[in-house]
Amino acid sequence: MEAATDGVAPEAWRRTAIDAFPRQAMFTTFGVLDDGSEQRGIVSSTHVRDGHIRSPRIDKSCQTDARPSRATLQEGDLAVVLVRRTGDAALVTAQHAGWTATRSVGIIRADPHIVRWLRIWLQTPTAKAWIDEEVTAHVEPTLSLDSLRRMPFALPPKGVIMKFHKAISLIDAKIDLNRRTALKTLELADALHADWTSEGATWETRPLGTVTSARTGKGSASSLVPHTDAQGIDAVTPTDLFDLSVPYIERSRLCRPADASDVWGPGTFMLATRPGGAHIALTERPASPTRCVLAVRPLDVMDTWWLLHELRSRSSALVGAAQGQHAREISARAFSRLKVTWPDARTRTRFHEVSDPLHSMARKLAMESRTLYDLKDALLRDISARSDVLSEERAPEPAAPRRRVHSD
Repeated sequence: MEAATDGVAPEAWRRTAIDAFPRQAMFTTFGVLDDGSEQRGIVSSTHVRDGHIRSPRIDKSCQTDARPSRATLQEGDLAVVLVRRTGDAALVTAQHAGWTATRSVGIIRADPHIVRWLRIWLQTPTAKAWIDEEVTAHVEPTLSLDSLRRMPFALPPKGVIMKFHKAISLIDAKIDLNRRTALKTLELADALHADWTSEGATWETRPLGTVTSARTGKGSASSLVPHTDAQGIDAVTPTDLFDLSVPYIERSRLCRPADASDVWGPGTFMLATRPGGAHIALTERPASPTRCVLAVRPLDVMDTWWLLHELRSRSSALVGAAQGQHAREISARAFSRLKVTWPDARTRTRFHEVSDPLHSMARKLAMESRTLYDLKDALLRDISARSDVLSEERAPEPAAPRRRVHSD
């Protein structure tokens, strides 16, 4: 779906901005409530994620009785994150119509095709780069509503918008379906582990140090470089783990030199904690843990899935063993002292055989989603390329130098 071959003349695309529209055609505002409380019927910036509003599902009858205000969401609005994950946006569906937005959420209300296009535009490299330049960070990254209104964007004809909207919406829907299916698959594996554990009253418990090898990572993310196609070792940070929906790391955001020390092979668990719980994921490539990340390997590869589900079931204990104000520093020594249920080798092997197909399915879905993300990125880069062409076409030519007139 290249912009130059969509059947519409290239000049039909035009450069504009939100504040270029009359108020009756483009209404913008922000929320009125403070963040930090999980009230019923409230949408905050934490709920707007990955193109969706992921707030708790609450019946209409359970919503607050607050009177409608300028911050009351309507179906078809675009909710835009203004604080922290600036620029993340989601269309408001009937499920959240009538809910109230907090101050960290901007609201854009316009013709449906314009709103749909802005949701797409905010995901493009061009828009993200512009937002990065506009963000202020006195306390935390913040995009002002005035800046959002000034944001320039390339606007194609309505027909082109609807084509992009359909393609990207289908991609997003399939990615979301894969995510939910993978999560249910993992929940099933967790349930099997819980069922087996409840029946193994005679199984012994062992310190993790006797069944695993573990080492705490070193070095901060600020000393690393972004991953490129060049050779490098994955440097796993806590953020890499916190952002995962399934416990597999295909590739990290940052890397270390190929000759870096403390490199662990594929099949290593990387673990990080925070007050909400422990986050554990299995590497698919050689990787190195950074500060606040613990690298863990079972002594026997056939214990991989039993160990994973033991760790997932003991998330609170892992957080309790962590140090620091925000429970984000767990040492290899503290980890190794924790005890886990450890049945005989035959039982652990049987569990591996039962749960391995479930993990294979979840990993396959995650891999398919990565392919879909690549396709979506290609579409977004194509939109940015069209925008760059428009910018070049509109760039003013340098003024010709004045001719000096000499008087006789």
